[in-house]
Formats: sequence, structure tokens, C-alpha cells
Amino acid sequence: MSLPPLVEPADELTVDEVRRYSRHLIIPDVGMAGQKRLKNAKVLCVGAGGLGSPALMYLAAAGVGTLGIVEFDTVDESNLQRQIIHGQSDIGRSKGESARDSVKEINPYVNVILHDERLDNDNVMEIFSGYDLIVDGTDNFATRYLVNDAAVLLGKPYVWGSIYRFDGQASVFWAEHGPCYRCLYPEAPPPGMVPSCAEGGVLGVLCASIGSIQVTEAIKLLAGVGEPLVGRLMIYDALEMNYRQVKVRKDPDCAVCGKNPTVTELIDYEAFCGVVSEEAQEAALGSTITPKQLKEMQDNHEDILLIDVREQNEYEIVSIPGAVLIPKNEFLMGSALERMPQDKKIVVHCKTGVRSAEVLAVLKAAGFANSVHLGSGVIGWVHQIEPEKPVY
Repeated sequence: MSLPPLVEPADELTVDEVRRYSRHLIIPDVGMAGQKRLKNAKVLCVGAGGLGSPALMYLAAAGVGTLGIVEFDTVDESNLQRQIIHGQSDIGRSKGESARDSVKEINPYVNVILHDERLDNDNVMEIFSGYDLIVDGTDNFATRYLVNDAAVLLGKPYVWGSIYRFDGQASVFWAEHGPCYRCLYPEAPPPGMVPSCAEGGVLGVLCASIGSIQVTEAIKLLAGVGEPLVGRLMIYDALEMNYRQVKVRKDPDCAVCGKNPTVTELIDYEAFCGVVSEEAQEAALGSTITPKQLKEMQDNHEDILLIDVREQNEYEIVSIPGAVLIPKNEFLMGSALERMPQDKKIVVHCKTGVRSAEVLAVLKAAGFANSVHLGSGVIGWVHQIEPEKPVY
């Protein structure tokens, strides 16, 4: 589906800009008119992490005139394996400020607007309204649905991407011309069903593969060239080095862009996505302990069974002394329950407390009432008890 250019061209390019963008200008499909459109464009990148890093760098290099960055986090050492817009000296800095400085170093002709805040219901409409196009680099479902609904309500197109381990996806969602994100994923997956990159990992270079697709689609939309990924989902398997496409049709019953929408304003996205299931919340109520409490149990030689419900590769990075590894899926499948003792207090933990809360709900439902979980997970344990150990 060919679409008209998203923005009008700027009045002119300076002599310096002509020199800088000369390799674009000699492409017939871009040319002077297309580059002027890029100069006049205002693009917002939500996130300056794995996908935001290559997206911001190539949008800047391409000559997008105004780049907005929404980012509230700080640079952590574990980010550097994939978030290439940041460097060693940026550890501890605001990601937004680090990204802004990198963009200005790449292209001083770009106007950078930094939104150093978490995107939420209170600010998303105002922030989005100032841009022509949104590039979604978020990594959680609640924010993805927020981005989608705000874009639909404002009539904005946005380029979406997703990464996990060796797999990536990308598409363009624009309700005026095709489906939105809810047409593809009407409901968020059950809590804990889809691990985050922090839990499951991601191949660093995969971010560049998907991020470059996002920027390519953004340029095509802004300049009005080619066939954008509207109504198509691009799926990339890095292990097989295989790209395939799936057609995505507009859902006439879509809750936000359908014929009779039920979502006509922003909703509670944390509740919609159920970051932690109700069962897990109920199980954790009154059955959550702190790292110091666990350490006291160990020091007092209490008869407990400490279970790590993460995956083997996570366990090999860092573990709590005395913990037995039984991955979460074995509890969900029921195979681990027959190994649980009736005469001991069971203590389960994961990385941050989300997966262990889900396992705790399984244990409680199976009759193991004397079970608890470590609310802050192994991350909390390392910070409070063994700070010399690595975190990931």
C-alpha cells in the first residue's frame, strides 16, 4: 500500500546539509524533495534502549529535523551489550541525556527535544501531539498498549518493534490506513507468560536489525516512498537468518479502532496487562519476605527449602547460597509439585519477584500453605546481602 508523504518539505537545504545528505539526494526516490521532508519532520522515539539506540542514531544521521526522546531511566552496565547509543562513561547518567548528546554528535543539525519522564496517561497525549510519527522502542506490554491507544486517538502513525533472544518483529500501525496493535494482539498475554529481555535475554545485534527496519519504515512514511509495513508483520529469525511476513487485517471489532470502539479514552494499562496476576498478588499477600529475613532464616538454621525458579543460564550467572534450581515452568506444568516436602517451609525466588509470585500461587493452590517468596528476588539479595556478586 503506497501512502502519500506524511510531512511537507522544508523550504530549503543549506549548502552544508546538501553535502551531508548527498548520498540521499542522488537516490531518485528520495532526492531533494524527500530530504526536505525529512528535515521538516518531527519524530518521537519512545525509549532510548535496545531499539531506541539504533533508531535514534539512524534517524539523526538521515537528517530528521526534530527528534523527541522519551526516557526516564539511567544507564546501567548491562545495557551496553546492546544499547549502543550509550558508552562506558555514561553509566549512571540519564539515558535521555546520554542519547541526546550522542544524537547531537552524529548530526548537529538535528533539534533534540528531551522528555525526561516516564510515559503515562497524564502526559502521553500532550507529548504525542507535537510529533508527526512515533517510533515505539518500549519493552513492556502496558506501555505498548498505551502507545497504541494514544496514537489511534490522535490519528498518529507509529512504527513498532519487538525483540527477544534471537527473534524480532516489526510493523507499522496506522488506524486510518490499516490495523492497530490491538488488531494484532487484542489481549495482553497472561502475566509471566512472556519473559522480558531482562529475564530471557536478547542478542545485542538483534536490536540493530529490528531498529534499522523501524527507521527504514519511518523514512518511507515521512518521504512517501515505497510500500510501508501497514497491514504486514515482519518476523525475523536470526538463528535461521530468515525473514517472513504475515498479513494483519484491520479488526472491525477492535476495541480502539473498530467500528464500535469500547476504548474511547486512555485506560489503566497496568491493570489491563495484569503485570502480576490476581492469584499471584493474593498469594504474595502476607507471604513475602525480604533478603534480610531470608538471611536470618539461614543463619538460624531454620528447616527451609530454598528454590530458585529462574532458568539454568540465569542461575549460572548468580545464585543465592543453598538455593535449588527448579525452573518456573516445572511448577506450571505440575511436575515439580511431587518433589515438594510437606514438613518444610518452602521459599521461592526469581530475579525480581514476579515469577516467584506466580510460582507461590501454584504452591498455595496445591496445599503448600507454609510457603513464601522473596519479594525483591536475587537482585535484592545481591544489593543487600552479597554486594560483591554480579547482577544482570
